[in-house]
Amino acid sequence: MPTRSRPGDWLSTNRAWWDERVPAHAVSALYDVDAVAAGRDDLRPWEDAELGPLDGLDVVHLQCHIGTDTVALARRGAHTVGLDFSPPALRMASSLADRCGVVIEWVCADVHAAVTAMDGRSFDVVYTGIGALGWLPDLGRWARIASALLRPGGVLYVSELHPMWLALVSDGTSICQDAIGAQLTLWEGRQGSYAAPGATFGHTSNCQCFHTISDVLSAVLDAGMHIELFHEFDVTPCPTPWLVRGNDRLYRFGEGMYRFPLCYSLRARRPVS
Repeated sequence: MPTRSRPGDWLSTNRAWWDERVPAHAVSALYDVDAVAAGRDDLRPWEDAELGPLDGLDVVHLQCHIGTDTVALARRGAHTVGLDFSPPALRMASSLADRCGVVIEWVCADVHAAVTAMDGRSFDVVYTGIGALGWLPDLGRWARIASALLRPGGVLYVSELHPMWLALVSDGTSICQDAIGAQLTLWEGRQGSYAAPGATFGHTSNCQCFHTISDVLSAVLDAGMHIELFHEFDVTPCPTPWLVRGNDRLYRFGEGMYRFPLCYSLRARRPVS
């Protein structure tokens, strides 16, 4: 039974958790890297319209893990950089990019060191995908970093799990954790992962933080960016036992279930002046 306690060195704890899970994720049905190499696109259905054309733009994908979304960005013609703090994840991502025939630069760094790691470079788009923000304790710091990586007029794009899904993740009807005012929490004794639920690992602790929608919006606004869109969706790409998986690999509510948001997207722009 997983237990909760106050975190210590949350960054090292999380890096060990992610490093160990890379091999299992690389062969998992969820990521299905063979299908990605064969041409499958892993961006969500709403993302192209909200991102707009990427051909020729400079894009950095923060917390890119094994790179399936990063490959999708590069296939759209973007000059793409993938950043992650896990060396094994980036080795897998680099191998996948080679198989896909796309050129991507991989940078190994904690997201909080992204500005330094990019050595002064700036981007047209800062992209962060599903499941990234909950691993960060301070969204204000994250948003300031995203803004600093953007050129004037550039956009931050977020496609993320909705806090309602997180609050009700156990069964879709019962709140299973604090849904407001939550603190960074150390979860101990958790085997498996979202992509490899049956796997056994040595590192069974990780630190996560529940963020409300207002946390995200406030962080982005406080960093000086202008929010251009915010949308909510009743589908999720995350495996969810109480939802029904469709042929498009997205999970939806079954007949007779009350619907609520499962994912959201946000686009914000750094002002030109």
